[in-house]
Amino acid sequence: MTSTGAGAVVEAAPVVLVAHGSRDPRAAEATRALARAVAGARPGTTVLPSWLDHTEPGPTSVLRDLAAAGHPRAVLVPLLLTAAYHRKVDIPAAVAAARESSGPPMDVRITDVLGPADGVVDAGLLAGLRRRLAEAEPGPVDALVLAAAGTRDPGARASVGRVAAALGAELAVPCRVSYASAAPPATARAVAKLRRAGARRVAVAAYFLAPGLFHDSVVAAAREAGALAAADPLNDIPELAGLVLRRVDAAPDGQFRLAR
Repeated sequence: MTSTGAGAVVEAAPVVLVAHGSRDPRAAEATRALARAVAGARPGTTVLPSWLDHTEPGPTSVLRDLAAAGHPRAVLVPLLLTAAYHRKVDIPAAVAAARESSGPPMDVRITDVLGPADGVVDAGLLAGLRRRLAEAEPGPVDALVLAAAGTRDPGARASVGRVAAALGAELAVPCRVSYASAAPPATARAVAKLRRAGARRVAVAAYFLAPGLFHDSVVAAAREAGALAAADPLNDIPELAGLVLRRVDAAPDGQFRLAR
């Protein structure tokens, strides 16, 4: 609940988190844990997890239920690190499907993804990556690999590159990108290239929101290639919960209205 300048109390809009979804149950639990962390960081706000695939409920059904319960508005946060196909196509389609229902009207705002927005890398995202790196390897490193899931979208890959550049600049070491699928280079190759260039303490930062097969493959490849350590996914750390709320607060008004 929030107060207006006139003293009236206005109910905070529910927040709907939308994850990609995975067959790995650890991924769904990480999303639920993040929803709890976001709700804990902003008491009084309803925060609901949803998934595009593999796990229920989907965002369409969550939005319909909120509208049926009488909520006049909601904010949908894509739990994605790049603005590729899922942000451009799947999420708008899910909102459009909810709009086709015959329930009461509701305004829906869709936020930016959690990766760079308008080319800007959020300081909290970098802080979260640094936290996970420090947990994996408290000592100094002389090179980094930022390992991401992978995408064929060149704009999305460019955004991953911006994060790698910013992370490397913060730690004053070279930072190269690698991908678990869809695009080169693979993590083992990126680690090996840095080691051939003279780096002896190479660590791998995980550009993942949740555990799963892709992250598992990155960890295994990093170890085989001689990396010092591979970080855990961001999961539900405070820095990520704070980033979600900043996206909520910056979401534009009036994007969609659920009504017939």
